[in-house]
Amino acid sequence: MLTGVRIVVLGGDARQLEVIQKCAELDATVSVVGFDQLEQVIPGIEHRELKDEVFASADVLVLPVVSCDDQGKVSSSFSGEPIVLKKEHMAALPEHCTVFTGMAKPFLRELCEENGLRLVEVLDRDDIALYNSIPTAEGAIAIAIKETDFTIHGSECIVLGIGRTGFTLAKTLQGLGANVRVGIRRNEDVARATIMGWKPFMTTDLAAQTGEVDLLFNTIPTMIITAQILSRMPQKAVIIDLASAPGGCDFRYADKRGIKALLAPGLPGIVAPKTAGGIIADALIRLLLEEQNAREVKS
Repeated sequence: MLTGVRIVVLGGDARQLEVIQKCAELDATVSVVGFDQLEQVIPGIEHRELKDEVFASADVLVLPVVSCDDQGKVSSSFSGEPIVLKKEHMAALPEHCTVFTGMAKPFLRELCEENGLRLVEVLDRDDIALYNSIPTAEGAIAIAIKETDFTIHGSECIVLGIGRTGFTLAKTLQGLGANVRVGIRRNEDVARATIMGWKPFMTTDLAAQTGEVDLLFNTIPTMIITAQILSRMPQKAVIIDLASAPGGCDFRYADKRGIKALLAPGLPGIVAPKTAGGIIADALIRLLLEEQNAREVKS
């Protein structure tokens, strides 16, 4: 149980609703800021305004998956007013407060460091990233089905990168009957890809691989699908870029060539917010319970 733990949730999307609900069910005191247009009634929570006193008694501050920009602006799907996290808000947090987000921009990291606050970036955790790769893969395939007039079964698919997302995506495409090639950047990944039944190639050789591609999925957050690569691709091909904005594709040149190229970051929160929110909530709750148990052992 989280009895006595005060949690402030600042902005966010449908994923935060799962965090709010699960924490409230475990008897935490949950205050929410930036949910004034929320139609859903969640029992046991307090709607508050963005003021220093809201932060002063917080044990945990929960920010959206992409915390805030470098001006402190926090995104919120349920607020009609802009939400800006200011230095004085962070300074009002108690020293023991933990700041919880998906991934932090430099602005938030600096504020946490200046105020001696612990910052937890949940997307850095392997278990969370692995769980998140499932809705990402499903969302990418849903886009592929919508944007093409052929089946994935029997199609020629390339997945660039076989990290957590790339691995899950390649495995899912394979399960649907696609012919899967994977672009790798390390020689040691050759065996891993081969054992899975995929055809590996070095990303430096991408130009030689794209002549017969139907679907190209990118998970590498750097410019990799260049104009040179695009010039060799068939116009019927569809590119789905899953890397963080601005992605890894020359979208201007893709458009010029008539190749459909889509930037699709953050799919878990779009295609499966309940599942994605549950993953984040479970991670937060585990962290809080671990800290609670550690304090009890010390006492």
